[in-house]
Amino acid sequence: MAHSDEDSSKGTLDNRVICLGVTGSIAAYKSADLTSELRRQGAEVFVVMTRAAREFVGSSTFQTLSRNPVTEELWNEGDGWQPGHIELADKTDLLLVAPATAHSIAQFANGLAGDALTSIYLATTAKVMLAPAMNGKMYQHPATQDNLSKLRERDHLLVDPEEGELACGYEGVGRMASVDSIVAAVLAALA
Repeated sequence: MAHSDEDSSKGTLDNRVICLGVTGSIAAYKSADLTSELRRQGAEVFVVMTRAAREFVGSSTFQTLSRNPVTEELWNEGDGWQPGHIELADKTDLLLVAPATAHSIAQFANGLAGDALTSIYLATTAKVMLAPAMNGKMYQHPATQDNLSKLRERDHLLVDPEEGELACGYEGVGRMASVDSIVAAVLAALA
C-alpha cells in the first residue's frame, strides 16, 4: 500500500527549520538521503550548496527532495525585501553542514564569508552542526584540527567522521558520518 511522507512522518522535528549546507565533497550525494530523512522526521529543509558541491550533485535533486528552492549563490532575491542569506539565517533553527570539507571548516573558523553558505553562517544565531568529510590526512592535519577546536570553542556541534575506506582509496578516519548518526545528533540538538 502506498503512503505519503506525511503518513510516515515521526513528527519529531515538526516546526523545525534546518538549513543544510552541502559543500564540495564526494559525500555530497549522501546529503540527498539526509534531506529526505530530515523531512521524514518533520523538518522543513532549505539546502544551500557551494559551487564545489554542484560538481558532485545537482541542485534539482535537493530542490525535489526538500520541496524548497535551493540557494546556490549569495546574490539571490529572497522572498521579500531582505537579502536571501539574511532571511534564511533568521528563520533557521539549525545550520547543519554535511559534508563539511576542510575548506568550509577553515572558512567558518576564520569568519570568511565569500558565498551564500559562509554568509549564512556568520549571520545566523541558530545552533551550528558540522559533519566533516575529507581525506584522513587532511582531517588529521594540525590546521584542520585547530580549526575544529575553534569551532568547538564556539559551542558548535560536530558529528565526527567515521573510519573506513575513503573515496581517495585510503583507509582511515574522514568518511562522513552515516545519515542515521547525523539525524540522531540533530534530534538530540533540537530536543
